[in-house]
Formats: sequence, structure tokens, C-alpha cells
Amino acid sequence: MLYREMGKTGEQVSILGFGCMRLPTIGMYRVDRNKAASILDYALDKGVNYLDTAYPYHGTSNSEGGDSEVFLGEYLQKKGCREEIYLSTKLPSWLVKERKDMDQFLEEQLKRLRTDYIDFYLLHSVKKNNWNTLEDLGVLEFLDSAMSEGRIRYIGFSSHDDNELFKNVLDSYLWDMCLIQYNYLDEEIQAGHDGLESAAKRGTGVAVMEPLKGGVLANHIPPEVREIWDKAPVHRTAPEWAFRFLWNHPQISTVLSGMNTMRQVVENVFTAEDGQPFSLTREETRIMEEVKKVYYEKILVECSSCGYCMPCPNGVNIPQCLSYLNQAAMLNDASNVKTQYHFMLKDTEKASRCAECGICEELCTQKLPIRDKLKMAREKFGR
Repeated sequence: MLYREMGKTGEQVSILGFGCMRLPTIGMYRVDRNKAASILDYALDKGVNYLDTAYPYHGTSNSEGGDSEVFLGEYLQKKGCREEIYLSTKLPSWLVKERKDMDQFLEEQLKRLRTDYIDFYLLHSVKKNNWNTLEDLGVLEFLDSAMSEGRIRYIGFSSHDDNELFKNVLDSYLWDMCLIQYNYLDEEIQAGHDGLESAAKRGTGVAVMEPLKGGVLANHIPPEVREIWDKAPVHRTAPEWAFRFLWNHPQISTVLSGMNTMRQVVENVFTAEDGQPFSLTREETRIMEEVKKVYYEKILVECSSCGYCMPCPNGVNIPQCLSYLNQAAMLNDASNVKTQYHFMLKDTEKASRCAECGICEELCTQKLPIRDKLKMAREKFGR
């Protein structure tokens, strides 16, 4: 495993971080303890030392604590490796209504994680509609206090908003690190490459989420893209190309992958062995630009399957419906995808259940016109 400094903290974090938002589950929300422990065991034994979770991960809604933190607390206590890893979790910013809420959430998270301190504590999903409120409520003073008390070691924030908001937040405080969405298709959205550079110049460590754009860059590869990969002088899988693109950037400290199978963990750990900065050749960079062009022409919905739009009050499985819509577009094969859509989704989860209430669009981190896209899915697949 290779390691890089997390900005000015000097902490050596593994270039592959374990994102705990998509751990294997029993049912929809409860973490499958046995499977999750097995893949974490392998990752940690191979040198992964950065674990990222958050208050709502594996929860039934964004307003309730999820099972991810609970599981990690149990796992780390049983394995006895708390001191050997960097643990990151996040304050649910959208749930903070008054100053005391901040301390209450942190204390709850410490108990759930069965630890006395959090290595990297982030403000979760900072947006234009909550940043001023957080400042007014004294969130920066809270972070200073929690750090002086030893409850947290380093401070950061995650953001799914635009570059302007990202840079405003970045300028407001001496952040130790930040978490941004970044991949070879998302260089110009949200914080983007400009945000990445701005953070690096300040000595702010950068962790990256959605390296595979919610699996879009790894699954259901368009034939045109597969043909380009197959002609490359060095054979790599689609995920390998995506990760190598990110690790090629020296400004990126760690790349979080939401791994939920042993195969994914094994492949990503293997790829990380060669994740050196400036390691892609000029020809490889040109090949990736060619792939990007194909994707840009095909993708209908810029959905990362993050799940922030869920749960839908009418039961629609929004990420899956949008994923099938993209698959049909990218694969030029609507009939086969339609069969999967009807076979894999319950009637209560299909796009036809959408009542156009708009709640999902308010929650969407990508600001997608979800209602319009669900209409497209209903028209393409029927129901």
C-alpha cells in the first residue's frame, strides 16, 4: 500500500480509503456483519488505514443515525486496531438547529463508534442553504472546542455544492482536510479541478469520493468505451483506469471507495500498489480523454447513486431507476435493460410510483431534475 500526507497534518494515510456508505447489507439498511468484517479485514491487513463513515450511512432516512457507525464501533473494538487506523465521520449539518445539537451529535457518534476521539471530523454536505446557519450557530467555535478537548483531532468538511460555495467555505477557516466528489467525468462540476487546486495550495488535505461515479464508470461499460480500453497499450479494467486517473494527481491524499464485495477490495488494493502521482503517460491521458468524450455523449443522468434522495415517500427506488435509464442509453440496449428493470425492481419501487412531490430534488446533491428523469424512465420501460 502507498501512503500520502493528508495536507498540512502530516498524517500518512493510505491512498485507498474505505468508504463505509455502501457496506454489504442484510435487507436494505442493516450492515451484514460477517461480510463487512471479512472485506474490512482484508483491506486493513493490506494496509488500508483510512475509514470513512457518517451519521446517516445505512440509515432509514437522513434524519436518523444509521448502522454504519454502529457496525464500525463494534468491528474496531473487536479487532482491537483503533489506534492503527484513521477514523473519519461527519456532523449531520442539515439536522443542526441550535448550538447544543453539535455536541449532542458528536457525543452520540463517539458512543456509537466506541471511541474517545475522531481522527477526522467533517461538516457533512455543506451547502449554500445551510452554511450561513452553521456559521451563525457557532459551528467553527464548536470545532475548535471539540479539538481542544481531544474529542476530535483534525477538522474538515464535505461539499456537494458549486465551486463558489466550496471556495467560500475553504477561505473561512484553517481546515485540515476536505472531501470532494471527483472523477474523470466530474472535473468541472461541484468543487472541480479548480477547487482541488485551491485546497492543495492552502495545505488542506483532499479526500475524494465517488471515484467511479456511483459505479457508472465500472459497470455496464458502453461498447465504444470498451473498444477504446481494449486498444490501449496497457490492459487495465475500467475501475483501474478511474483510480489511476485520480492517483495521478499529487494533490489528492486518499481516494474513498465504497467497496462491498471481496472482489472489489482485492482489485482496488492491487491497483493502489501502482498509484503514483504523474504515472500516466501522455498516450494514456489521451486515451482517457477519448473515453470521456464518449461518456459525455451518452449519459442521460449525472447520478452518482449516493442515495441522499432516499427514501422516497412513495417508495420509488430513485437511484436504481436512474441507473437503468443510464444503462439503456450507454449500452444502446433498451430492451434488455427493460427486462432487468421489471425483473429486479418491485412494482412499488418503479418510476410510475413517483407523485412528483419534489422532495428528492431538494435533497439531491447533484441538483438533478429527478422528476423529469423518472418520467423518462416510465416512458422508456413502461411503469
